[in-house]
Parts: sequence; C-alpha cells; structure tokens
Amino acid sequence: MKTGQNSTISGARSVAVRAFSLLEVMVASAIFFMVAFAILEMVTRALVGVRAIQHREPDPGIILAMFSTNKAWEEMTLSGNYEDIAPGMYPGYRWKLVARRYMETNDYLFDVGVVSYGDRKSGRGPAVVSTQFFSPNSKPASGLKAP
Repeated sequence: MKTGQNSTISGARSVAVRAFSLLEVMVASAIFFMVAFAILEMVTRALVGVRAIQHREPDPGIILAMFSTNKAWEEMTLSGNYEDIAPGMYPGYRWKLVARRYMETNDYLFDVGVVSYGDRKSGRGPAVVSTQFFSPNSKPASGLKAP
C-alpha cells in the first residue's frame, strides 16, 4: 500500500491518502477468482453426484431374494415387471429368471440366474446375477425317490 501527501486547496493542512497498487489489486482478484471457481466446481460435482444417485436401476438380487424361500425348485423360466414388485420405483425395467438343474447327476442342485434389463438407454447392458440353490424337497428329474 502506498501513502502519499495530498494538500487541500488552501494548502493549510495535508492529509495522508492510502491506496492499493495495481499489482496488489490484480493478485487479490486472481486469488478471489481461483477460490470462486474452485467452489463452483465443487458445487457442480456435487450436483452431478446427486443426479447419479437419483437415477435408480433395480438390482436383480431383489428377484433372487423373493424366490430364495422356495422349498422345492423345478426347471422353469419366469419373467415379470419390476412395477409389480415395487410400483413407481423402477418404471420400464423387466426381469427374467431361469432355473436349471446344475448337473445331470445331481437332481437337487439348481443353477438360478436373473437378468434385469430396461427400456432406458443408460449405456449399460443388462444386469445379470446367478446363484445356486440346494433343494432336497424337489422332485428328481431321473425318476428316483427323493431322500
């Protein structure tokens, strides 16, 4: 900051005037705008994150959880709409469940897969989840008696 002498019109007294130099103003402005743009970028990233959270895609595990309480499995193919399970949460999404015997020699182990897909073009393919269920209460395919 520079100080200088300034005299009044009558010249009787002098007053000291203080002012910032152009360099000091430019440095302060640069720091202010760097902080302002950093805060603006943080807000923008936060809004993008909130948008990503709001777009919900269903997890195929929801369907597996529904059918995990089955006491007896059989080979089957089922399909449905997520609107039947959770109305309003996943509009436009569908699922397909396929249950097959895991091996020909084991009548009680089933390989169960669920494919979840939707009408939206999110850039992702269908979500696939697969698991196995042991079900001793199932009817054997080979015609042998159940244990």
